[in-house]
Amino acid sequence: MTGIVVIGGGQAGSSLVARLRAKGFDGPVTLICGEAVPPYQRPPLSKAYLLGEMAQERLYLRPERFYHEQNIDLVLGQPVTAIDPAARQVMLGDRVLSYDQLALTTGSLPNRLPAVMGGDLAGVYSVRGLADVDRMAKEFAPGRRVLIVGGGYIGLEAAAVAAKRGVVVTLVEMAPRILQRVAAPETSDFFRALHTGRGVRIIEGVGLERLTGDGRVSGARFTDGREIDVDFVIVGVGIAPDTALAQAAGVRVDNGIVVDTHGRTSEPAIWAAGDCAVFPRDGAMIRLESVQNAIDQAEQVADNMLGADAPYDPKPWFWSDQYDVKLQIAGLNTGYDRVVVRNGDGVSHWYYGGERLLAVDAMNDPRAYMIGKRLIEAGKSPSPAVIADPATDLKALLRP
Repeated sequence: MTGIVVIGGGQAGSSLVARLRAKGFDGPVTLICGEAVPPYQRPPLSKAYLLGEMAQERLYLRPERFYHEQNIDLVLGQPVTAIDPAARQVMLGDRVLSYDQLALTTGSLPNRLPAVMGGDLAGVYSVRGLADVDRMAKEFAPGRRVLIVGGGYIGLEAAAVAAKRGVVVTLVEMAPRILQRVAAPETSDFFRALHTGRGVRIIEGVGLERLTGDGRVSGARFTDGREIDVDFVIVGVGIAPDTALAQAAGVRVDNGIVVDTHGRTSEPAIWAAGDCAVFPRDGAMIRLESVQNAIDQAEQVADNMLGADAPYDPKPWFWSDQYDVKLQIAGLNTGYDRVVVRNGDGVSHWYYGGERLLAVDAMNDPRAYMIGKRLIEAGKSPSPAVIADPATDLKALLRP
């Protein structure tokens, strides 16, 4: 028996191998990590870790000894170079590993600025891995000037850290508003006010023409003709699924590694989970970039590799920490046509598609988040008027 090989040392990969052992699988298990450190949390990288509030070891999802104790072969710092589905083999340079079943948990890669726009200048960073954050940490000194390209959650989190460290922050977003791809205007307005109130300069509806500098970035020119001086740049313009290995191996790829409801790819012995996987839900193919999905889908795939034959039914949730605000999101707002604003302990935005409750954004309002999440998962949709009424006892909405 050649066992199970998992490629990708992130949240999904770590969760998958742990689940295999928890479910009693006693065959060989190998987890291959391209980085030279054990699997670690990524969300704190742009927050607590960048602020210096979290040591590297606290990022680790499990102590390195866990893998040894569970008889999991943890391969560090050796990226996979090729997969041969016919021979059921994985190549790591000159080393060859055979497998009975293979799981791809390769995650995603940050979109980078092309060289023609100055993306290869020194002082230009992306926030994705531990090494990225370690490289940029020295830049965060009071009085230095940073340009953040992209007004999504990664860009806003980086802006919050920079502002807290005394860095002069300019954020540019090409879309008409920050968070346009992922949130309602009401949520964009909330976070715009939060950041500008702390001195962040936000420029919306304007693109970056190019970064300037001789070897190292020193300025930026925008599409409206404005130019600014900068000391460093953080690029947060989204991520793309890491599908290169799968595509080269002939596995079907379409905005991610295509899997069925059970997590199986077009190759029967190959599975996928996490950011890299696109799967069917409610008649569409979706890809979820979240910790929740990485854990839950990976655990379901592990179960199915062991014969469970059960479909994956995601219950999406997300979060973002900015300054003293914790944003918690339940559900998916795709297709919403109305937003109800509710003021309570904090503030929450409730997304409706017709009369159906789709999602909730809760800012410093964990009660609204938890109740909204339970309502969505139970398929319950209180009327928008009930949610908007500050006298409504939200907890009562959960009663049968």
